[in-house]
Amino acid sequence: MNSKIKLFGLLIWSPFLLFAQKADLIIIHGNIATMNKPNEFKAAVAIKDGIIQEVGSSKSILFTYRSKMTRVIDAQGKTIIPGLNDSHMHIIREGLHFNSELRWDGVKTLKRAMEMLKEQAQRTPPGVWIKVIGGWNEFQFAEKRQPTIAEINEAVPDKPVFITYLYGKAFLNKKGIEVLKYNANTHYEGSLLEKDNAGNLTGVMFAKETPKAIYTTLALTTMLNPEEKMNSTLQFYRELNGFGLTSAVDAAGGGQNYDGDYAIAAELARQGKLNLRTSYYLFAQKKGAELQDYEKWAAATYPNKNDHMLMANGYSMEGAGENIVASAADFENFLEPRIVLSDSMETDLEPVIRLLVRNRWPFRLHATYGESIERMLNVFEKINRDTPFNGLRWIFDHAETITNPQLLRVKQLGGGIAVQFRMYFQGELYTKMYGAPERQLPPIKQMLKLGIPVGVGTDAPRISTYNPWMSLHWLLTGKTIGGMQFWPKDQVLDKYTALQLYTSGSAWFSGEEKLKGRIEKGMYADLVILSDDYFKVPADEVRKITAKLTIVNGRIVYARDEYKSLDPGIAAVIPSWSPVKYYGGYQK
Repeated sequence: MNSKIKLFGLLIWSPFLLFAQKADLIIIHGNIATMNKPNEFKAAVAIKDGIIQEVGSSKSILFTYRSKMTRVIDAQGKTIIPGLNDSHMHIIREGLHFNSELRWDGVKTLKRAMEMLKEQAQRTPPGVWIKVIGGWNEFQFAEKRQPTIAEINEAVPDKPVFITYLYGKAFLNKKGIEVLKYNANTHYEGSLLEKDNAGNLTGVMFAKETPKAIYTTLALTTMLNPEEKMNSTLQFYRELNGFGLTSAVDAAGGGQNYDGDYAIAAELARQGKLNLRTSYYLFAQKKGAELQDYEKWAAATYPNKNDHMLMANGYSMEGAGENIVASAADFENFLEPRIVLSDSMETDLEPVIRLLVRNRWPFRLHATYGESIERMLNVFEKINRDTPFNGLRWIFDHAETITNPQLLRVKQLGGGIAVQFRMYFQGELYTKMYGAPERQLPPIKQMLKLGIPVGVGTDAPRISTYNPWMSLHWLLTGKTIGGMQFWPKDQVLDKYTALQLYTSGSAWFSGEEKLKGRIEKGMYADLVILSDDYFKVPADEVRKITAKLTIVNGRIVYARDEYKSLDPGIAAVIPSWSPVKYYGGYQK
């Protein structure tokens, strides 16, 4: 940058301008993937006030931007990428619960998983639930099976236990049944509570048409107090920083009420402690009252404000979704045949979408099956004829079995598709139910070919794990967590495309594609020094990658190993019995 300015036609030196351009932070000797185009790498980056000033050679960046006050980090040749961005995660809700959960994410054997369950029960106070909530399946275990209810009862006979399996099944031990006072007459619409030959509950729950039994039971288990929830949110966000996550789009979810359940994250953002850029959507919770909720929210809250959910310089959008009306809940459960949406779906959905389009509110809709997507598109096209979408951002989430003609209609309406690696955890179940797919599910390559905006993510943590490198492993191999080749091999993505979808591709889903996702001048300073060279390691080794140093908004939020002295640290985990205190989260 030129440090001279013109005044009355004369060119003069400006010491102030010279000082103002100096960087807060410089990283040198890096292998920096700018993500502007394939195989473009730079050596150094300068950062000031949370924005990237410049990228270039180490010599030129140091000469131009270094001052006595500048912190300089030597990357020692390590690979640096833009911060990862999950375009569909239930991050706010999980923050409120993380410290209360035992995570089986990454556990290699069922034997070890059950040992952890028993160990945790021994340190858990009386009356407190031991919970394993998503992030695992039997195919990650060497034994290739789930625990039995008898094994769970034997491991923990005297304290309540609740374990969820994807969205289709859950285990409630004998003590849990007793605490909840469930009996043979307990019934939840759309769900089955299994009984033995004598008519007594076994403790196994199945979501047939809805996961109501699972959701409701979970809500009756131990909840953290406000101080613990704040600590839990910080712990969870740091866990994500440790994998290189710097942004996430929160897709709301069942039991996540606005605005009460958003208060912790909003307060952390106000205090400058929120270490992930967060864009959120609003999910109507009460069946039959969805339109009234969205009318209230549209009048009281506005897009692009986000109630301080983002850090300084942040820009994002509020929006509606991921379920907008209960009758459009396209519930996926590959243990069961596809459900057929209610005949009232179109009648219920149309007025809410009309409201959102009139108010220019972005929206996203949970849509697993092509059969459901067909009906949803009919509603959208009807509205568009008299109230044009005209560039309004709207999204289908998941879209595993969307068809090529439907993709063309999405393109015509200007929609985007947020895909997740749910088939990494459910590919074997899908194949058992429907047979081996003949094409990529979801058809990401076809979406990209048509120019449809695509973002990727995890849908964590109640189905999948939140580890983004497992998701990238799926994109690069098409394999399930158990190693089954689910996608045809010719449908897998190359490394640049996969990473691009996890960075600038996902940024489209919060209206930030011009602000983040690449390492270039003027972009947010969100970047990660990796433990391994993503571009060189074999695809099967990608899932082992973690962050060595993570920067969000120009600030170091996580550092380890040779960068440990730069780590800002974090308060101790509370409560004292928290599984996170003893095991952490993902088991590396």
